[in-house]
Amino acid sequence: MKKTILVIDDSPFVYHQLNGMIEGSDYEVIGSAKSGEEGIELYRQLKPDVIILDIIMPGIDGLETAEIILAEDKDVNIIMLSSLFDANLLSEVKKMGLTFLLPKPLEKDVLFATLEMLEKKQSK
Repeated sequence: MKKTILVIDDSPFVYHQLNGMIEGSDYEVIGSAKSGEEGIELYRQLKPDVIILDIIMPGIDGLETAEIILAEDKDVNIIMLSSLFDANLLSEVKKMGLTFLLPKPLEKDVLFATLEMLEKKQSK
């Protein structure tokens, strides 16, 4: 059975890029949201194995979205994405208890290495 991914990003390009990257793999994108609010609702409905979440979005941003979802499910797997990448942002993400912050544009090998690390983390 394929592991499921929810993409929360205001850019339709990211959804299509991710969908193309994981085609033929052990993963499947089962939903996408263009805002944090929409993403939270979809998370509640779909309960995906992994959320790929952009930080900069209109409405509530990715960090706030992650906080809300983590408050509901502390074991949720979230991979954060950002085109703005610095030590302060990484520090903020780590304070939330999240391990993975990937730069945009996303590279396929980085995505799959991160998904593999997530799986190893879960199996401990």
